[in-house]
Amino acid sequence: MKYLKYILLLLPCLVMAQNELTIEVEGVQSSKGKINIAIYNHAEGFLKFEEVYISDSAVATTGQTWLKISNLPSGEYALAVFHDENGNNILDTNWLGIPKEPVGFSNSRMKTFGPPSFKECSFNLNSDKAIKVIL
Repeated sequence: MKYLKYILLLLPCLVMAQNELTIEVEGVQSSKGKINIAIYNHAEGFLKFEEVYISDSAVATTGQTWLKISNLPSGEYALAVFHDENGNNILDTNWLGIPKEPVGFSNSRMKTFGPPSFKECSFNLNSDKAIKVIL
């Protein structure tokens, strides 16, 4: 009985397991600029800047660039990645909205007529995980 209160205090921490996601971005053509990632946790706002769950960036490294995101609760996620070569923190597009900078997604690629859906890019995170995204 003496330890019950300590167990009850720790229970929420055990239920909300935090996971680490390691992202390998492959196909980085140059070391100019940054690799930006956006993590989404629901389909409704997928690929909308204001709906990003977590974002991060790393200095671009030719070939492969690695990022680690810690303290992610278990759940369903999808990633969008782009190589911000000019460092303006914006995915540059042409007048049709087609990206001028390399982009990639978890589990999917850009389609002929637009980006993939959340469902096509989604994955479950229930423990530490490594994922590869190809630009």
